[in-house]
Amino acid sequence: MSIRRVVPDVRSKVLEESRDFYGLLGFVEVMNLGWVMTMASPSNPTAQVTLIGPDATEDLQPDMSVEVDDVDAVYAAVVAQGAEIVRSLRNEDWGVRRFFVRDPDGRVVNVLTHR
Repeated sequence: MSIRRVVPDVRSKVLEESRDFYGLLGFVEVMNLGWVMTMASPSNPTAQVTLIGPDATEDLQPDMSVEVDDVDAVYAAVVAQGAEIVRSLRNEDWGVRRFFVRDPDGRVVNVLTHR
């Protein structure tokens, strides 16, 4: 298994203002679905922050996202170890396959692969 990137997921009640703030730090918007947007460094595209707005499609929001090369293999590994899956493995309309798992301290991790 290979990790492609790790991204903090920041909840925001004011998505556009948050986008503007992170823009001051040098990030540019690279994805925007209305309720979630990703900001990335123009010089290092894997340096990212994801902003999640109040009208997100899930009640439970992740604290971080980990993009891997084989989400099915990671899912099998965490299930085999008895980790708490809080959102089952599935394909999303926006082109990712993902699941949510809770870490030992209770943080929710979004594990995904782009399809």
